[in-house]
Amino acid sequence: MKDEQAQTLQQLAGVWRLVTTQFRGVSGKVLYPLGEDVQGLAIFDASGYMSAQLMRPDRPEFASGDQAAGSNEEIRAALQGYTAYYGRCAVDTENKTLTTHVEGSLFPNWVGTDQVRYYQLSRGRLTLTTPPIAFGEETFTGVLAWERA
Repeated sequence: MKDEQAQTLQQLAGVWRLVTTQFRGVSGKVLYPLGEDVQGLAIFDASGYMSAQLMRPDRPEFASGDQAAGSNEEIRAALQGYTAYYGRCAVDTENKTLTTHVEGSLFPNWVGTDQVRYYQLSRGRLTLTTPPIAFGEETFTGVLAWERA
C-alpha cells in the first residue's frame, strides 16, 4: 500500500494548470464561484506537500494601488475572487482520495482542517472532486480538471 501511495505522489509531483472548474448542485444548478474563466495552479512535490491558488482573472484593481488602503468593496472583491491554501497531503489509493492537512489558507476556517478530494489521474490530466459542500441554500459538488503545466 505504501508503494502505491508513493507512486501516486510521484505521479502528482509537478505543476498543474486549472482547465475547468464547475460546482454542480443537487438540483442541477451549476455555479462558477470564480467565474467560467477561472485561472489556477496547483503544485505538488513527491514528498507530499501541495499548494493551490485559484483566481477570478477579472478582479478589479484597487483605485489607490495600495493593498493596505483598499475600500471595503475592493477588499471584498479581491477576497471573493481568490482562493489559496497549502499543506501536506495524504493519499488513500484504495478510496482514491487526496487529503490535504491545511497549514495555511486565505480562508482562515480551513487552517488546521483536512480538505478531502477524490482524484483521478489519467494521461497528464488530474480531476479533483470535492465531497458535497453547503454553499448558500444548496449543496454542491465541485469538479476541477487540471493538466500538467
